[in-house]
Amino acid sequence: MTKFVHIDVPVQHHGIARIEEAASHLKQTVARFDGTRGATSLLLAALVAALLVVANQVMDTWNDGHMLAGWMVMWVIAFAGMALLAAPARSAVLGLRAAAKAWSDAHRRAAEDERTWNAALRDARIMADLSRAMNGIAVDDLRRYR
Repeated sequence: MTKFVHIDVPVQHHGIARIEEAASHLKQTVARFDGTRGATSLLLAALVAALLVVANQVMDTWNDGHMLAGWMVMWVIAFAGMALLAAPARSAVLGLRAAAKAWSDAHRRAAEDERTWNAALRDARIMADLSRAMNGIAVDDLRRYR
C-alpha cells in the first residue's frame, strides 16, 4: 500500500505560464514600437547614401595623391548629412504618415457613404431619414447666412 501521497499538484502548467509571459512581453514590445523612427532612419540612410555616392564619384576623378583628403571629405559629408538631414527626414515621414492616414479615413468614409446610399435606395425608411437629415442641415445653413 502507498504510504506517501503528494497532494501539492501545481495549479498551472509551467510551460503554459512561460508562453503567457512571452506573449505579454511581445504585446508590450509591439505597443512600444514606433514606426516613425524606423521609417525616418531608413529615409536618412538613403539620403546619406546618395550623398556618399556623389562624393565617391567626385573622388574617383582625383589622382592618388589626394585620396586621404577625399576620404576625409567623404566622412565629413556623411556625418554632416546625418546631422543636417535628420529633422527634415523625420518631418517628411510624419507628413507622409499623416497624409496616408487622412487618405485612408477619407476612403473609408466614402465607402461607408456609398453603402448607406445603396441601402437607402432599397429602403424607403433610410431614405426618409437621410432626407430629414439633409433638410435639417440645409435649414441650419440658411440660418447661418442671414
